[in-house]
Amino acid sequence: MQKWKKLSQNEIRQRIFSALSENVDYYNENIIGLPASHLDDKVFYQNAPFLEDAPYLSTLIHNPNHIGCHTLGESESFFRGTQELEKEVIKVCAEDILHCDSEYDGYVASGGTEANMQAVWIYRNYFLQEKKAKLNEIALLSSSDAHYSSAKASNVLQIDFFKVKVDENDRSISKETVHETIEEAQSQGKKYFIIVANMMTTMFGSVDDVSVYTDTFQEKGLDFKLHVDGAYGGFYYPFAKSDNDLNFSNPHVNSITLDAHKMLQAPYGTGIFLIRKNWMHYANTQEASYVEGQDFTLIGSRSGANAIAIWMILMTYGPNGWFEKTLVLNHRTKWLCDQLAEQEIEFYRYPDANIVTIKAEYLNPLICKKYGLIPDNHKDPKWYKIVVMDHVTIEKLELFLNEID
Repeated sequence: MQKWKKLSQNEIRQRIFSALSENVDYYNENIIGLPASHLDDKVFYQNAPFLEDAPYLSTLIHNPNHIGCHTLGESESFFRGTQELEKEVIKVCAEDILHCDSEYDGYVASGGTEANMQAVWIYRNYFLQEKKAKLNEIALLSSSDAHYSSAKASNVLQIDFFKVKVDENDRSISKETVHETIEEAQSQGKKYFIIVANMMTTMFGSVDDVSVYTDTFQEKGLDFKLHVDGAYGGFYYPFAKSDNDLNFSNPHVNSITLDAHKMLQAPYGTGIFLIRKNWMHYANTQEASYVEGQDFTLIGSRSGANAIAIWMILMTYGPNGWFEKTLVLNHRTKWLCDQLAEQEIEFYRYPDANIVTIKAEYLNPLICKKYGLIPDNHKDPKWYKIVVMDHVTIEKLELFLNEID
């Protein structure tokens, strides 16, 4: 852990206000060419005294536009101060959390969905440009438990989507089901594959054995690119199980999604996209010639305050504090599982995950609604999930368990 260090609240405040001082100052500079970034001060009061002690709110009011991908070098110089803090976020995530020891690029996206779509967009364009593939020769492939963003990417980017069946009991993929899915895709003329592997699925918290994908594709001699969807698990699983191959230490992993507005508890709009160096250019929008450094992202203009929010959380905890938090949630999840087992209630928990999914037949839907349990399907639920986070205390879990006993 080299870049990621815990900072005091005073150090965090000083760094953020120092960064803001390097951004454009609409009040003291004669800036007349930038549209929209200057908030209407009749509505958003710029000089409220409390803002002096509120770095995140101050960043919202300053409204920096972080358009583009700042790890590529040239970006909009009007906002260079806060862009540097976004680059620190990318560095911590890529190097300290996901073990990247080579060069990389990345940016703070609007969420996990956009980050996953960014990966698929890049790899689709790679196959089109470098392999001279036809659009109908490219396939997107993920497990049937994968997030619906894969289906959305398939629809938007016009490439066919194939789902790998999972085992109903342990939610795992197998070489057999991957093989079957590949054969189905090949029967429809698919030659190039984009794989989205799961680092904790949204419903079950399950983690794909990524070698099942890579071994099968290599044995078949097929052309593929591998993206890891860690939108839920990216800020949890690497700490709960540090010895894993869903990170950049695995040479097959080319890009990863994280999502700070889940386990990191950042504001919405704080997804993170990370990719190895020399791949972002496949998403370059050259028509954005008026943007300094051009634009390589799906979202275009985006709030710099979102990057600052992530940076603040990471620096408030530091690596040791975040590891400790994960241990507490793991212990709390184990306690819940022990109680369910005592009551002979069937449930699923992936090892070291903080999601517990209970079979619907053991639950009263009214109790589930009262406690905010999420069904796998609102029309015909077979499972309901509990996500153990800071606010899901043992006291709250006890109340729930007493009602279902």
